[in-house]
Amino acid sequence: MASPAARSASSRTVPARPNIAFRQLRGRLSPGEFAAAVRRSAREIGEQVSCDARYVGRVESGEIRCPNYAYERVFRHMFPGLSLPDMGFAPREAVRGRGARTAAVSAVPLATDPDHRDTCIQICEESDVLRRAFITGGPAAALGIAALHPIEAAAATSAPLPGPRTPPGGRAGAAEATAVEQAVRQIRLLDDRHGAEGIYRRATQPLRAAYELLDSDVQRRSVSDRLHAGAGELAITVGWLAHDSGRFDDARSHYAEALATARVCGDAALEAHAFCNTAFLARDAGRPREAVRAAQAAQQAAKQLASPRLLSLLALREAGGWAGLSDRAGCEQALARAERLFAVGPRDGDPEWMTFYGEAELAGLEAQCWAALGDAERAADYARRAVALQDPHFTRNIALFTAELAADLAASGAPEEAAVAGMQVLALLEQVRSARIRTMLDGTARRLRAHRDSAPVAGFLARHAESADAPTARQQA
Repeated sequence: MASPAARSASSRTVPARPNIAFRQLRGRLSPGEFAAAVRRSAREIGEQVSCDARYVGRVESGEIRCPNYAYERVFRHMFPGLSLPDMGFAPREAVRGRGARTAAVSAVPLATDPDHRDTCIQICEESDVLRRAFITGGPAAALGIAALHPIEAAAATSAPLPGPRTPPGGRAGAAEATAVEQAVRQIRLLDDRHGAEGIYRRATQPLRAAYELLDSDVQRRSVSDRLHAGAGELAITVGWLAHDSGRFDDARSHYAEALATARVCGDAALEAHAFCNTAFLARDAGRPREAVRAAQAAQQAAKQLASPRLLSLLALREAGGWAGLSDRAGCEQALARAERLFAVGPRDGDPEWMTFYGEAELAGLEAQCWAALGDAERAADYARRAVALQDPHFTRNIALFTAELAADLAASGAPEEAAVAGMQVLALLEQVRSARIRTMLDGTARRLRAHRDSAPVAGFLARHAESADAPTARQQA
């Protein structure tokens, strides 16, 4: 139980102050009209938010002191040039994670002065212009992020990335923590748009730099927590790049590193994320029992987090393991739980990395479960839904679920439809480099060879063969 002093400090960190600045931004629009404008703006930048009049009311009443990252990006798009404090929000470190708890215990000035603007620790995302300036200089350059953008440059050169820079005086501070966090966001953005193969090897350098920072002198516990959480998230991100590139052993190592980091710093959110990806990897690597156990461990870690959507995704990871074991009852129970939790809707406590998880992802993962259980027609229905609902921002996922659709159609006895979907994937693979998607498409092509007398199928098989030869030709050149 918290001491009276701690409770008193905590009460000062969460003042019930109406957000007058945000109310002024709404202008003459009703809360419902403003919510509709927020949703439209979200679609414009490829975000998924479920804003309604109630959410607007919670913001204006001061109940929501700082929006989650998805809403932050939308608000910045709607009101370019304004920072979170300009919109009436509290700095993120004052209300998120250990930084907020540290403030509650120590009652730093930021906690006792709601109007204080922390100009020394800016962890919010900047405008596009400032972001470009940030990743080409300053602490992000020390992590080698500049060389990761754009992907064409990363694919065109094998020059090593610059090593980490030692912080002044051997000490790491808020700037270095911000650099790690920006590295995670930048690499995830590149993966969403282009797939993992073009960036995996080069992304390992900022990961090494991030872990070297953990051994530097850090004066503030809040900065140390951010560095550990950022390094762990970066390890998961690089692990995913390895996973999507078919490098399962590398992925397993990175996920284990992230899990160890989570355990060292007692970060339940990072632990849940690491177990989540470990479950996904185990399923793809043919270890379904491990997938079930890892997904269940992730759910245990996530119980203390206020995120039904996270629990929904973890239930899907468990369902994938049960499907791999051909346990239809276990799979159906996990799927029902995933759908029920998803229907609760988004919450402020949803992790930043879950922006990809919407209706499309839900349908796509369900399709994979039904395919593993041998119900190809049902899998194809879910895959169609996943493709139709997928946000254009997630190019890699569009290719992934279209490849899933092609495989399910081929398995359900619809070869010509499968060939059409396969051609769509081949077109997308000109933008996306993913060994996982390529492997899925190779399986579809093998299944369709028995139907090569069909013109659409013959066209797909010829195009697929050409695309398979293209990488070899580029390597020889």
